[in-house]
Amino acid sequence: MTTSDPLARSDVAYQLHAYTNAQRHREEGPCIMDRGEGIHVYDTEGKAYIEGMAGLWSVAVGFSEPRLARVAHEQMQRLPFYHTFSHKSNVPSIRLAEKLIGLTGGRMAQAFFTNSGSEANDTIVKMVWYYNNALGRPEKKKIIARQRGYHGVTVASASLTGLAGNHRGFDLPLPRILHTRCPHWYHEGLPGETETAFADRLAAELEALILAEGPETVAAFIGEPVMGAGGVIVPPETYWPKMQAVCRKYDILVIADEVITGFGRTGRMFASDLFGIEPDFMTLSKQLTSSYQPLAAVLMHERVASVIARHSGELGTFGHGYTASGHPVATAVALENIRIIEERGLVDNAAAAGAVLQRRLRELADHPLVGEVRGIGLIAAVELVADKASRAPFDPAGMAGARVVRQSQENGLILRGIQDSVAFCPPLIITEAQVGTLVDRFAQSLEEAAKTL
Repeated sequence: MTTSDPLARSDVAYQLHAYTNAQRHREEGPCIMDRGEGIHVYDTEGKAYIEGMAGLWSVAVGFSEPRLARVAHEQMQRLPFYHTFSHKSNVPSIRLAEKLIGLTGGRMAQAFFTNSGSEANDTIVKMVWYYNNALGRPEKKKIIARQRGYHGVTVASASLTGLAGNHRGFDLPLPRILHTRCPHWYHEGLPGETETAFADRLAAELEALILAEGPETVAAFIGEPVMGAGGVIVPPETYWPKMQAVCRKYDILVIADEVITGFGRTGRMFASDLFGIEPDFMTLSKQLTSSYQPLAAVLMHERVASVIARHSGELGTFGHGYTASGHPVATAVALENIRIIEERGLVDNAAAAGAVLQRRLRELADHPLVGEVRGIGLIAAVELVADKASRAPFDPAGMAGARVVRQSQENGLILRGIQDSVAFCPPLIITEAQVGTLVDRFAQSLEEAAKTL
């Protein structure tokens, strides 16, 4: 698509795009998508693409699912909007909260709805502070996140995010937000260090940070079970139990950000189950509605929810909420989306098709540009390096990844470059045969891009 197209010219003139070089966008213009079906999207010129990123890590049931459109239409006709302020509610939000708590096996106790994962994590920051004020611990407010972690773009959630691009130019991160090491053994491991020893070291570093800050000042630790936007980082097997043990030792809340991993992405309903995480808070979004409607949820353990409820009684209110919290259309769509995931066995499909994705991508490990292939279930990344032996990156960083992603798009496959890692996160409905086509297109694109690298 070029800016000579009238629609593209209008886009360039009137719309500021997220995560886009605005100056370059004025020169290049957008690729404008017109429709979607299954795992494919089609641009305004009719070209089809495999959506290898499920939109933004999110379209679980594929594009143009008629059941979700029907439910949204029916709810719009019945009750298009209502709120959850001042003892009001609506049927879909009640049913969805009940369903989500049930999916956790009752380990979590209550849900609070927001419009996005960013808002959900922003809400959790406030809840953590509210919780410690209720317990008479006004100094226990610091939150530890991780380098390369991603938790959103509001002022508080972007501060939790450990990516420089989300901080530069915005005067972030805020005070009270700390960052510890990313659990990426490939780059962060020491020579000769095993993954188990690496996990031990990261747990020791977390404890050292807590002790240096003062345990009485550290309130919570937040992390994605598998990092998404930071490069699809799968931690060592022993990492989460060790990090969680440190948090419990110092009465520090554990926040599992499952915005990307929730609802089957890793081959389990929640990745917390896979990694043995027992969170005090869970953040859910994206595949909650397959992004057909903006919705996110904060799930709270009873040990947190009861304290928050009691303190709201003491203060007279829980003074927080959004106009669209528990929106009836969004929550109705979420309920139907979860039904589809369950009825069609999409969690099991993510495990089966994911095994094919992981195997096929690892067959590319000997390619001279491939440094590491990593992932689990239907989420993966292929990291490109200038030198395999030293693991040296390309200079400038991101050049190789961007080139492969552009070539993939030319070949009808949409992927995402994260520096020089190429990320994969297809819809959960993808078949094993379609996975084969996806990897074939990527392999072709990698070969074609390699000629110019």
